[in-house]
Amino acid sequence: MAELNNDAGKSVPSRKIRSRKLNSKVDLTAMVDLAFLLITFFMLTTSLTKPQSLDLTLPDNGPNPPMPVDENLTMTILIDKGDKLKCYMGLLSGNIPKEIGLTDNKALRNEIASNKKKVADYARSIGKPEKNLIVLIKPGDKSNYRNLVDVLDEMSISDVQTYAITDLIPEESRLLTMN
Repeated sequence: MAELNNDAGKSVPSRKIRSRKLNSKVDLTAMVDLAFLLITFFMLTTSLTKPQSLDLTLPDNGPNPPMPVDENLTMTILIDKGDKLKCYMGLLSGNIPKEIGLTDNKALRNEIASNKKKVADYARSIGKPEKNLIVLIKPGDKSNYRNLVDVLDEMSISDVQTYAITDLIPEESRLLTMN
């Protein structure tokens, strides 16, 4: 606790009677102890924000032959400038890409869910129910990194097991530059 000590000081015998000046002294030792205890408590009990990272598995650089993939199982997401995506199933030649704004993640999530359902129906029709949706993510030249991370987050949220980041083919590059 803080303590207030009033010392009368030295009394000097004098002939004149003067009023005594009292020296005030406040003892703040207990207050300093309390401050250090609080600082120590908060330093030991708080935890700093741990950095979060996204697991990304990359293939080996060895000479791996390309694996043929059924076009009915693949969904392609083209990342364009201005937070816009273009999505299509199968090959580009037979499909008109659907444009989706990335500001609303529910639109991309709904598109992935509907395509997962289409792939499951297709896999059942050919007698192989273990087939899953394969997503090809293709960032354009003018896309930004944040949009790529948002799309990768959607892959994790939508529980897409197989996805890859690949380069654009010339037809897709022309499609993105038309806008």
